[in-house]
Parts: sequence; C-alpha cells; structure tokens
Amino acid sequence: MSRKMPLSIILFFCTLFFSCVNDRNDDSIQYDSVNYTESDSIFLNPERGFYAHNEYSSSGTNYFTESAAQVCRESGRSLTLLIFYMQDFRNSLISPEFLERIDKSLKNVRAGGCKTVLRFAYTDSESDTPWDASQELVLQHIEQLKPYLIEYSDIIFAMEAGFVGVWGEWYYTDHFNFEPKTSADYAPRHAVLDALLKALPQKRMICVRTPAFKLNCFGITTADTITAATAYNGSDLSRIACHDDAFLSTSSDMGTFKGTADRNFWYAETKYVVMGGETDLKSTYSDYTVAIAAMEKLHLTYLNADYIKTVLSNWTSGGIMPEIKKRMGYRFVLTDGKFTQKAEVSQKYEVQLNIKNVGFAAAVNSRDVELIFVSREDPASKYKIKLSNDPRFWFANGKYTINVTFGLPETMPVGKYDVYLNLPDPESNLSTRPEYSIRLANVGMWNAALGYNKINTITVTKSDNTSAYDGTFLVKF
Repeated sequence: MSRKMPLSIILFFCTLFFSCVNDRNDDSIQYDSVNYTESDSIFLNPERGFYAHNEYSSSGTNYFTESAAQVCRESGRSLTLLIFYMQDFRNSLISPEFLERIDKSLKNVRAGGCKTVLRFAYTDSESDTPWDASQELVLQHIEQLKPYLIEYSDIIFAMEAGFVGVWGEWYYTDHFNFEPKTSADYAPRHAVLDALLKALPQKRMICVRTPAFKLNCFGITTADTITAATAYNGSDLSRIACHDDAFLSTSSDMGTFKGTADRNFWYAETKYVVMGGETDLKSTYSDYTVAIAAMEKLHLTYLNADYIKTVLSNWTSGGIMPEIKKRMGYRFVLTDGKFTQKAEVSQKYEVQLNIKNVGFAAAVNSRDVELIFVSREDPASKYKIKLSNDPRFWFANGKYTINVTFGLPETMPVGKYDVYLNLPDPESNLSTRPEYSIRLANVGMWNAALGYNKINTITVTKSDNTSAYDGTFLVKF
C-alpha cells in the first residue's frame, strides 16, 4: 500500500538540501591567510604623542612658521601646542595685526603637516594683572576668533578652554569668580564654554582643566559619564574633554582632582574624549613605576615634550620613555588577515583583518578606513572602498575585526595588485596627504610616499562565472 509523505516533511528535507548546497558553496571558497609581524619601533602618527610647546605674545611680532612645523616633525612630533597670550587686549578688541599672526601660525601648521592643540590666554605670570579680560570682552574675542576656528578646524586637534586666569588654566582670575562654589559662581565660565562650543566646529573637542569645571558648569554628577551610546553625538557633553597640566605631580595633581570620584569620572570620560596636559613636579606620583598605570587609566593622548624636564628625565633613566612614546594615544597593530584566494573581475571578494590597539587611548577624532588596490603594472590604476569601521571605538587593549565583502569591477585590468589598508584624515584637503594618515605598528607595511599600509599582494584574473556579483564594487579613483 502506498503512502504519501506529509507536506511539512517534504518542505523540511527541501530546506535541509538547499542549506547543504549553500554550505558546500561557502566551503568551496578558498582563502589565503596572512600573519603580520608587530613592530617595536617609535614613529610619527597624527593626533597623538608628545607635543612641541610654542607660545606667542601680543607684544611681540613672531608667529609659528612652516619651518617650525618641519622641526616639530623632524623631532618626532606631529602635534604642537600653540598658546596666544593677549596681554594687550585685556581692555580692547584683538587687533587686526595679531589676528593676522594667528592666521599665519595656523596656516603654517597645516602647510608643515602638523596639527595643533590651541589655547588663548591673557597672561603667563601671576604678577601680571589683571589676569584676564571681562566676560563681555572675552565673548567678543571668541567671536573675533570664530572665523579662524572654522577655517583651520581641519588642523585643530583639540582646543583647551583657556581665556580664564593665568595661563588660561581657570584658576587665578579677576573676572570669573576666583574659587567658585555655587552653580551661579560657575555661570561666567559656562558662558565661555558655551561661546567656544558654538564657535569651534562640532567635530572638535574643548578640554577643561579639571573635572569640577565640567561637572559644575553643566550641573552633572560624577555618575553622569559619557557612554558608547552618547559618545561623538555632537552634544556639548560629548565635546568637553580634559587636560591636566599638573599630571602626576601630587596626590590631587595640585587640585585637579578633589577626590576618588573625580578621578573615576575622568577614567570613564577619557575613553571617549581627548586627554592630555603636562607634568609639573617630580614626585613619587610621577615615578616611572606608577606612571604607565596612570596613563592607561586616563587614556593619555598628548603631553608636553619640554615640561617638566626632571620628570621626563626620570622616565628616560627609568627606561619607560620608549614605551610612553609608542603607546601615547592609539597604536594599532594588525595581527592576521584572510583574503579570497581567487580574485576575479565581476566577482565577490572578501577581506577579514584582525587588529588590536596597544596604545593608551582610541583615536579621538573621526577617521576614515579604506581598502585600496594599486596595480603593479600601472600604479595610476587605483581602486578603493570605504569601510564602515570607526577607529574611535578601537579602544585601548581591545581586539577588533574588519570584515568586508565587495566586488572587483569588470573594468578592472587583470594583473598583480598591492592591497593597502588606509586610515586617512577625513578632511578633503588632508585626506591625500601621507603625513595625516595613520601608520600601523607592523613590520614592512608602511608606504611613506602614499601614506598607506600594505597588507597583501594579489593577482586579479578573468572570471569564467557568467553570474556577476550584485553588491558593492571597488571604485576607481
């Protein structure tokens, strides 16, 4: 007697069959695996590391030159701190002549391949009073400076709040409530921050001198830290960062921290915002046995290369200076990768890369990630694809995977291609400049002329497959 199989069972076996067919198709794809060697060398990278300190007074005539930027890079620094002291404008608007010097300085930072941490203040001496200008005049000065902050936002790595007090460090002040206690006391300082947040393009951060300034100006608690969900969203809180100019000096870093809660607040915040500063006093707190741990907790990205010499010399004699130079900010290392073995035009191609960050911090400004294919026979024949990965979320001590599938265009000439991972500056006027691209900490990978990291060489061939890939393809550029 014949029996009919139930429809549900038939559908089950059909599904199982096609699933197996699909599995066999995926399994039939062959991959080439590549292992990469980590480099132990010290080298330049943008937006991180020791900075060169440069300051200019309104009473002088000098400004930052392109040759100064070249010296900066030759000394192993991609950052310069520019402080403009405006002693002559505590009772007047900034003069056209001084604005021109500011303009020239920032233009030369760009021309010389550097970026700047920018600060404005009214005096560098406790004996030179008044220590700052009135709130009304400070706000007018910020409005005068706004066009320059916009024009040169591409090379402004971060801006330190400045304007208030000696050195612009928000302590000694005549006009902004010395040692404020109430929210009303902080209102004038908040007004300065608000003006700066409006003047500086949203993509850049403003560093304040202590946790208390952010907490009190914005009326938040130490529990209200930035999270992965609120980081880089353009809000005021996501843009207020940190600079400690008494780093590792005393138990409180000379009043930077009022207690453990303040420290924990910055430990959490600096995962997502800029953290920098300078040392100020050789002590047990700056001893090389504890310095590295402090830099890790605070996700240190930049530090003064010249101050204070006793601390820096201690780190050198203690043998940790090379590690600090290598790990300050981000330090990305490729560990291994997989590439589709058969690279055929009009067909799907897959790349998987595993990367780790052995630095103290993530990249804190936006950064593009691209795969670039360059023909060996015709180097002008170049193809690329922009990836969705965001290095701002490649945190310290983390491991991450880049996994992308795309097509090789039918018009792509066959032959050998060098494959590169490129992490360029997203600004259009900097994106093709090698000095603004990130170099990976791997042996034999960096192409200094192009600013690319070579990750493989492949041979592109014609395809016998009549069915073309229907996804995203490499684009010629």
